[in-house]
Amino acid sequence: MANTELSTLTGDYTIDTAHSTIGFTVRHAMVTNVKGKFLDFSGSLHLDGSDPSASTASIDVKMDSIDTGSADRDGHLKSADFFKIEEFPTMTFRSTSAEALGDDDYRITGDLTILGTTKSITIDLEFNGAAKDPFGNERVGFEGKAQILRSEWGLTWNAALETGGVLISDKIKLNFDISAIRNA
Repeated sequence: MANTELSTLTGDYTIDTAHSTIGFTVRHAMVTNVKGKFLDFSGSLHLDGSDPSASTASIDVKMDSIDTGSADRDGHLKSADFFKIEEFPTMTFRSTSAEALGDDDYRITGDLTILGTTKSITIDLEFNGAAKDPFGNERVGFEGKAQILRSEWGLTWNAALETGGVLISDKIKLNFDISAIRNA
């Protein structure tokens, strides 16, 4: 999409959580990937189509909404071994910079706070387009990915495997499918 078209998208947007996903993938037992997502989150975007570096994003995730498809595993993730949701009920992301990389590719950098620890992460984004939906809402869509080391946020619980290695990898792959509606 040409920059002249992007300029028409400048404005404030609210993430449509019914049509968006914040998910993750983690290596389990050194042999397979387990995927999960968060079911309860909210967020906003400010897009500046004329100057993408002036764009911002803010997301709040309720940690008790984690869903990996296993109630027992979700319960363990909510416990003191991992997310300590009683003490730290929310994970947040606040952007600090954004840049256009060319074509429909962008990069947003920001502060991710988990367990009260804040570290910078970089998310590579692809702009999927803009459209007016049947209800008259102006929508934009982005797909993103990032990798983090969970140990950097104090998420260190693990178990050794008899065959060597550990039960849960340190590296976590984050993925985002975001649909956002322009505010009236």
